Amino acid sequence: MDTQMYQECIDACFECMDACNSCYDACLREEDVKMMAECIRSDRECADMCAFAIKAMQSNSPFAKQICALCAEICAACGEECQKHSHHEHCQKCAEACFRCAEACRKMAA
Repeated sequence: MDTQMYQECIDACFECMDACNSCYDACLREEDVKMMAECIRSDRECADMCAFAIKAMQSNSPFAKQICALCAEICAACGEECQKHSHHEHCQKCAEACFRCAEACRKMAA
């Protein structure tokens, strides 16, 4: 596997994981936390998946492509959920990071 592609995907996953963790934390401090429940769940799942994908790529797992394919799906879903909250800047930043990560993971999985 192309080392440059691995590193680009790892970097995108780190950025996404960080954005999801920040969004998760910010969502918990919103006035209407119940309204943010799906976003919070998506953020947690996406951050966990990004961490798993990073580990898979760093250890040169024979399943890295499959893991990255799943990561791309989860990141895209999280980005779509965060995008719904257009009035929250943290959600918009998270959505952008999720979509970038999804694209990087799709390239890895190809």
